[in-house]
Amino acid sequence: MGPIEWNVDPEIVKLFNTFPLKYYGILFVLGLLLGYEIVKRIYKSENISVENLEKLSTYLFIGILLGARLGHCLFYDFAYFSKHPLEIFLPFQITEGNWHFTGFAGLASHGGSIGAILAIIIYSIRSKTSLLWILDRVAIGAPITGAFIRFGNFMNSEIYGKPTEGNYGVVFIQDDLIPRHPTQLYEAFSYLIIFGILWYLYKKTNLRNNEGFIFGILLVILFSARLVLEIFKENQVAFEDNMALNMGQLLSIPFILAGITLVVISKMKTKLTT
Repeated sequence: MGPIEWNVDPEIVKLFNTFPLKYYGILFVLGLLLGYEIVKRIYKSENISVENLEKLSTYLFIGILLGARLGHCLFYDFAYFSKHPLEIFLPFQITEGNWHFTGFAGLASHGGSIGAILAIIIYSIRSKTSLLWILDRVAIGAPITGAFIRFGNFMNSEIYGKPTEGNYGVVFIQDDLIPRHPTQLYEAFSYLIIFGILWYLYKKTNLRNNEGFIFGILLVILFSARLVLEIFKENQVAFEDNMALNMGQLLSIPFILAGITLVVISKMKTKLTT
């Protein structure tokens, strides 16, 4: 059995002959909705008003999109967007005065994570709700959203892996005829496993009472997975070729350290109160 050939058109249909409807966009939104439903179930189980979650979701939606977009523009393609700042916020490419609809081609997951955390911090301050309590609950639904975003990347034949150097892997025909590691799927399924771990910790243990613990665990295992999986992934931009660690790995390290810190502090607080 040889490699799998992947040649799916990422565009489902062009609405009004202008606006492309893509699998990526649908999977992105579906991931957000599923993540929301999981956190909603948690809120209901703790007798917390769902209205609070609805308000939080507005902050998160804006924070994730802005963070993901700015993260891509600043971390991966600053040279271009520093000269075309309007294209950061507009779904058009502007060439010699002509506007071409492209959608927001370029979203960075690390930027989305930063945007989500900042959104939660702002919501926490304005609603006078415990920041760590919110982060622990949102953390459980977050990997589901991440998994569906990576499924969308697979449908786009993007962010794929390095050649497998063998007769196995996935051939992304729209790019080349080389069997490659389907790193989008590696990430997606690792995120689903992480969701299972966090759900177990929340439902079957008392660790949910240790504020910051579940969120800390999410940061440690999710970004450790990213750190490892980046080894199999093609660099997204040329400047990464001369780096010992690529941008995805460098951006993962602070998240891992922050997660370890949260887990240690959470455990220390528990010991002091028992």
